[in-house]
Amino acid sequence: MKPLIGISCCIKPFGPYQRPNHAVSDTYVRVVDLVVGGLPCLIPAMGERADVAGFADAIDGLILTGSPSNVRPSHYGGPPHPAGVPEDPARDAVTLPLVREAIARGVPLLAICRGMQELNVALGGTLDQRIQDLPGRIDHSTPTEQAFGPVRTAKAHAVRLAPGGALAAIVGREELAVNSLHNQGVARLAPGLVVEATAPDGTIEAVRVAGAAGFALGVQWHPEYDFETDSASRAIFLAFAEAARRHAAARRGEAPRRLAAE
Repeated sequence: MKPLIGISCCIKPFGPYQRPNHAVSDTYVRVVDLVVGGLPCLIPAMGERADVAGFADAIDGLILTGSPSNVRPSHYGGPPHPAGVPEDPARDAVTLPLVREAIARGVPLLAICRGMQELNVALGGTLDQRIQDLPGRIDHSTPTEQAFGPVRTAKAHAVRLAPGGALAAIVGREELAVNSLHNQGVARLAPGLVVEATAPDGTIEAVRVAGAAGFALGVQWHPEYDFETDSASRAIFLAFAEAARRHAAARRGEAPRRLAAE
C-alpha cells in the first residue's frame, strides 16, 4: 500500500466571485506521485475547526508547502505586517498545531519555504519579515539567474550545508545552488531545531528537528520545482519517501516495501 502523504493547503480566492478555495500547487502533488510514490492527500486550511489529531493519525508523511502568504506575526510575538502583506490565518490554525502533532507522533515531515517558517514558529522560534531590508543581507525573494531559466527554477545563491549533517548526507555534498522565493526567514531559531544549511549572508536555509522520532527536515528553497532535473532536490524527496514508507509499514505491522519511484 502506498503511503498517504498530507499536503498543506492555503486559502485562495478563485473564480469570477473570488470565493475562497483550498489550494496547493500541482508541483507538490506531482512530486508525491512521481518521486515519493505516495497517495497525495490535500489538507484543507479549515482553521480552528480542523481535526489536527485526526489528520496526524491518518497520514504517513506531511509536506508543508510554500505560499505567497506569511505566517501571522501574533504567533511569534512580532510586529504586525504592513498593509497589503498577505496572511492566511486559517492555514496557520491548521499547520502550526499539525507540526507539533506530527513530530510528537513520529510522522515524517518535510517543510518547504513557508513550511519551514511554520516549523520554526510552531516550536517557539521567531521570524524576520523582510530579510532584504536587514543590513548585510541579500534579496532572497527573486532568483538572480532569471535570464538563464524560468523564475521558479533559476538558482539564486549557494547554500553551505553543515558538515556531517543530515541534509549533507542526503544530497551527498556540502554546497548547493538553490532557487529562492521568500521574504520571511528564521530570526530566532526554535529550541530543538538544528541548522542544516546557511546562505552566504548568514540566513538559515535548512533545519532539522533534533531527536525527532521520524524524519523532520525544513528547507527554505523549493526542491519541488526542479525535482525532475536537480539531483539534490530529488534526493530530498527520496529520503522523505523512505521515511514515509517505513512509517506506513510500522503503523500497519508490515515490512517496508520498495517504491516503484526508486
